[in-house]
Amino acid sequence: MKMLKEMTSAFLLVFMAEMGDKSQLLAMLFASRYSMKEVLAGVFLGVLFNHGLAILIGVTLGNIISISCLSFVSSIAFLYFAFTSLQQEKEENEKKTETYNWPFLIVTTAFFVGELGDKTQLAAVTLGMEASYPLIVLAGTISAMLVVSSLGILIGGKMGKLISPLLIRIFSASLFFVFGMLKLISLLRVKTDFNTMLIIGALLIALFLWTLGEMLHKSKSSSLWIQDESL
Repeated sequence: MKMLKEMTSAFLLVFMAEMGDKSQLLAMLFASRYSMKEVLAGVFLGVLFNHGLAILIGVTLGNIISISCLSFVSSIAFLYFAFTSLQQEKEENEKKTETYNWPFLIVTTAFFVGELGDKTQLAAVTLGMEASYPLIVLAGTISAMLVVSSLGILIGGKMGKLISPLLIRIFSASLFFVFGMLKLISLLRVKTDFNTMLIIGALLIALFLWTLGEMLHKSKSSSLWIQDESL
């Protein structure tokens, strides 16, 4: 009975925390670019590693790994994803074998680093500290993330058929950039003074806008707003 209670509590806590949050938005975004199978597999593996780490911290390593350190890694990873999303895509006639495994790896990495230091991982740490059955708690948190992500995938799959790949890339990069900046600023507010935080933020925003401008300049304007001329 206690086992069921712990799993239900973990599921409900994570489900309510992630509804409408960035993880669901990420699932929606990836579903507009990749297949449902690749996205769900990536979500599962990324969350398994992330929440597994969180529960391990909660059970045994609570005073060793700093949550602020995890948040910093997460913010840098999001900013990296933002800038790489603006890179020109390879020619359509390239061999598919060169990029066959990338979608799965991208989704897995994004969901792993995306939750580092986030409220859901903190919740998993807390649950792990209190759990009598850590693996059952892990199953509950992963199940919740898969349900929330599936809802986002259903919406994202429809969106990908209506919006051009270029516009999706812009939205993707912007979303990653906003998430990364929010995490980084929350850390800089504690670790640095206001002027330093302002300078770093302004430089990153300027660099992002410049990169976005370069990408738009090199892209064909006709592919920006429509996915298919027949739509």
